[in-house]
Amino acid sequence: MAVALAPNYTAAFWMLSTTLILLGKPDAAILVAEKGLRLTPTGEAVPTAYMAMGQAHLLLGHVEQAIEFPRKARASNPRLYITNTMLAAALGLKGELAEARAVLAEAIKLRPELNSLARWRAYMTWGSPEYWALRERTTIVGLRRAGMPDE
Repeated sequence: MAVALAPNYTAAFWMLSTTLILLGKPDAAILVAEKGLRLTPTGEAVPTAYMAMGQAHLLLGHVEQAIEFPRKARASNPRLYITNTMLAAALGLKGELAEARAVLAEAIKLRPELNSLARWRAYMTWGSPEYWALRERTTIVGLRRAGMPDE
């Protein structure tokens, strides 16, 4: 509704893309985030768009893009734990384990209470069954490979 009412309000595109990700529709999320980026290719909200793009590509198993977009987001704001976590997962999924471990260590340094998959799952309880299925096959596998313990 926000996109329809204010088609130039780019934050609505980032929120909609995140909602689509959590509904287990990463393909649709990418299209929405791309449209928002075309409207506003620079600015302080762009790392959010890059993060959404990275997460959507990670859920789809598009590893190169899942690495590219969090790197861009991280370049703009390296202090976001979620950006580092998603990048670590993508790098782990690709098999770039040394870098994945280093980025995961940075994510845990930024958010020490999320230092295991059990704690991460307990914290992030939202999302549809479709989202969770995609997340288990991609993000969780990548984080395990990066060294995140189950407990």
